[in-house]
Amino acid sequence: MDRTKLTNSKKTCLVIEDQPQMADFLSGVVNQAFPELEVRSHRNVKEFRAALENLLISENVCLELVLVDLGLPDGSGIEIIKEISEKQPQTKSIVISIYDDEAYLFDALAAGASGFILKSEEPAFMIDILKRINSNEPPLSPVVARRLLAYFQKQKIETPPETGLSARERETLTLLSRGMTVAEASQQMGLSSQTVAGYVKIVYQKLHVSNRVEAVREALRRNLI
Repeated sequence: MDRTKLTNSKKTCLVIEDQPQMADFLSGVVNQAFPELEVRSHRNVKEFRAALENLLISENVCLELVLVDLGLPDGSGIEIIKEISEKQPQTKSIVISIYDDEAYLFDALAAGASGFILKSEEPAFMIDILKRINSNEPPLSPVVARRLLAYFQKQKIETPPETGLSARERETLTLLSRGMTVAEASQQMGLSSQTVAGYVKIVYQKLHVSNRVEAVREALRRNLI
């Protein structure tokens, strides 16, 4: 790698926003957060792709940051985030949006977004949280951060309770789920049929079921097998 070219590279930020006034505002925010960046604005997906193509063939430009709106005239900002993740994985893509619902948030994060800021935030706050990128802190609006927390707390609440199955009980359940009889399972485990039948009884009690079908269904629901 030619280190001279890397050292002399222009560090660049792209702002992808179709509203001229908002694009100017966001460019100003980036200029205050990162004075060393050259900021270029583009209005839609088509312009972005042309700009990215030029950047990829240029040897003296380094794409550091992209601020992208989700609702663009000719497509979604999600498409842009995906393309950047694939072609410029070192570049940080930050969503700038009026939308704060979960669908947009998780689609953007899944596509590779490094942050999600609402347009309604005060300029000083935007500048502050963008600067935190240098400390590896993801720039998130407080509303967005709360939505993320609520989502993962909900996931935790919905996690099935621990069954308390022993290793032998779990092994018995696994063999029954494969269609084995108690006799076949006992032979597989090297135990007596009476012992395995006892395990089956305990498994039913711990899973609160009364037959093999219900036990297998519950085991699948709890990812036990």
